Parts: sequence; structure tokens; C-alpha cells
Amino acid sequence: MINTKFKVPLLAIGVSAVIAPGCKKEDPKPNIIFILADDLGWAQTGVYGSNYYKTPNIDRLAADGIRFTNAYAACSVSSPTRASIMTGKYPARLHLTDFIAGNPRNDYPLSQPDWQKFLPLEEVTLAEVIREQGYNTAIFGKWHLSVTKFGPESLPFYPDKQGFNQYFVSDKPDRNDNPERDAHKSDSIGNTSVKFIKGNAGNPFFLFVSFSAIHNPLLEKADSINKWKNVEGSDKPENNPIIAAMLATMDRNIGKIINAVDTAGLAKNTIIIFFSDNGGLEPEAKQTPLRHGKGWLYEGGIREPLIIKWPGVIESGSVSHEIVSSVDFMPTVCELMNEENRPQVDGISLLSHLKTGEPLPERNIYWHFPHYHNGPPSAAVRSGKWKLIEWYEESILKGGESAYELYDLENDISETTNLADSLKEVTRKLSDDLNRWRKDVNAQMPVQNMKGN
Repeated sequence: MINTKFKVPLLAIGVSAVIAPGCKKEDPKPNIIFILADDLGWAQTGVYGSNYYKTPNIDRLAADGIRFTNAYAACSVSSPTRASIMTGKYPARLHLTDFIAGNPRNDYPLSQPDWQKFLPLEEVTLAEVIREQGYNTAIFGKWHLSVTKFGPESLPFYPDKQGFNQYFVSDKPDRNDNPERDAHKSDSIGNTSVKFIKGNAGNPFFLFVSFSAIHNPLLEKADSINKWKNVEGSDKPENNPIIAAMLATMDRNIGKIINAVDTAGLAKNTIIIFFSDNGGLEPEAKQTPLRHGKGWLYEGGIREPLIIKWPGVIESGSVSHEIVSSVDFMPTVCELMNEENRPQVDGISLLSHLKTGEPLPERNIYWHFPHYHNGPPSAAVRSGKWKLIEWYEESILKGGESAYELYDLENDISETTNLADSLKEVTRKLSDDLNRWRKDVNAQMPVQNMKGN
């Protein structure tokens, strides 16, 4: 059955001029496994520099593939990033800018806009593009793009309405759940994924593995937590024994998935992607060397681990310093699938870079977060080594230059030295770029709260 979402051809923004030829028709269709962690910080795996957290299977993916050092989530909280992965669009363009259902408080200096609280069915998703090519599609785990997480209201916007043939939806546990019984469903997600891989060894498949680990509440088996309490470094502010135990369980299940692919003889024709939806939890664990964590547009809230394994195409042990975003997955898959009627996207295809190492075209990437969640409402732009942050309380309520912070990320990854006052021309240019982008995507702005304190 033809998906009516594909009847009107649309060109991908910024993509047509840089896309190289896609896969040849005679090439076998690669399976695609997308593994998404929840609230995993950039430096919370071994391959990204942790001497405490042990992630041998994630590290194995990096040893067999490519690791990106400048990969970003399109938002510092969950639902908007997940929407950007599914559509290739910035959350600001979708007006889906906060976690669903969001923060209901209205006693802040700024009031949030009336934002989109589910992924509209009209949006073309990654799963729909891939299913059109004859793939069997599945998602197991967290969805977080319906109006509610569970129940009758959520069902009209569930994964089966957005391109997935098979699914089960789970989410973070209740704080009173039994931590001895797979509270975050990591084992259930891993085991169901293995079963799906075994059952689809004879046809191309797209599997979206969506963990709720290492999201709050921090729950894991007591014996595992006690083990990590005795590991050297457990007393450091960036290390947390419960997070370590949760991460070890998730990593073990990632190992199951990798082994299932190998056992089925599918390794040479399977792409495995590992990513996280936003930055790590603070104060539960400092995001050293990055500043702050989830809910902030400092690096700790948006810079993510990204690893892609594609045997025979990507050189083992590669490292890329290109600046990429979660909006880039959709155009990359569209090119890989030779999709002619490509949906409108904000990202660019990474396919040529993955195949040849060819540099990506220069561009800015953007963030817009008109909400309060750990950090205050803000926006940001990264352009080369520069990153500008705008604080909306300052710019909307006070209108002064103090609204901006400018950082040189090549020399100051921890964002310790604000250069906005000393480099006014760079600040002015990037603030102009940010303003133009907001107009282009019709970003919803917060406004002064007349009831706020």
C-alpha cells in the first residue's frame, strides 16, 4: 500500500546540492539498527573517556566503526530530539519543543508558548521512509511522542501509526517499582530485539531500540550497585554507582543485539547506530568536562555520543570531528534508500562522509528552547568553533547585550570563558544568524509572564 505522505515530492532543505549518489540498485539493502540511550552524557562511556563507567559493547561498536566527537541532540530534553530523529526537522519548526507533556508551572518570569504536544501524523517519519523500501520496521522501548505515554489517548499517535510494523512501548519506571525486576525494561528491550533480529534474518529490517536507561528514577539491582560502589572513582562527582549499574545493564543488552546480528550472519550488511537523546543528569552526576547537563544548552545538555558501525563501508576505529545533529539522520537514510520523494528536512546527509570521509559543508546548527527545565529558556547556534547562547529572560525582559554568551569550543570545551564582550563582531553575526533562523522556522517565543514572580 502506497503511503499517502509520499505523494507530494519535496526537496530536502540544504541537501540536494551536497548529496552524492546513493546506493546502487543492485546493492543489497542494509539492515539498520538504531540504538537510543536516554539521558546518557557525552563522557559517560569508556570510549568517550570515562575511567569509571564500563561499556565494553558500546566501545566495541566504536572499535568497529566511527565515533563522532561533535554530535548534537536537537534539544536538551527527550521528546523534541526524538521528533528530530524521526522527521529530520528542528523541534522549533515542529513546534514540539519540550518533553511531553511538559512543565505545567506558570510562575516563572517568562510564559512558555502553546507548543505541539505530540508528533502529528502528517509528519513523514524515518520508519515510513524505510518501510516504503520493503523493510520490516520495529521499535521496542520508549516512544514519548504521543499525547500521553500510555492509555487510550496515546494510541492514535503510537508507533504503528508512524511507520512501525511491530512495537512495544515502555517508559521509565515509577519510583516505587521493584529495582530487582528489570525496572527500566532494559532486559525486555534487549531480548525482544534479539528475537526480532532472528525472525527477520531473511529480509531487510529497521529496528529502533529505545532504552529508558539511564533516565531518572535511578533504579537497578542492589548487588550491581554495591559492586560499583566498590570501584575506584565512585566518590568522584562525575561518577554515580547507580548510573554505572544501569549503564552496565544497558550495555550488556547492546552486546546481545550485536551478537544476534553476528550469529545470524548479518554483520556485513547491517548498520548499527548508537546515540543519546540529550545530555546527562545533574546533580546525579557531573558531566565533566562539559558544563551542566540535561535541560541546558551548554554542551553538557546537548553534546552526545554518536557511533556508527557499517562493516565494509566505514573504516574500523575511525573518528570524525565533523559537527552533526540529530536532524541529519533522516536525510542520510533518504539518500541511502534512494528515496526520490524526500520529505522536507533541516539536516544534511552524512552518507558521503561515512563512505569516503569527505568533509561536510559548512553550516550552522541551531537550538531553541522556550521552556524551563533545569536551565532557563534559551537559544543557541554553533558555527565552526564558535557557539553563541542567548538567554531569553535577558533578551526579552531586559533587551541588553548581557543576553549573550560566546564560547570558542575548540579551545574551551568546558565553556568557562565568555567572549561575547571581547568579540562583539562574532557575537553580532551569530545573533543575527539566530534571529534569521528563528524567523525561517517560525519559532514560538516565550513572552513576559504578567503573573510571574
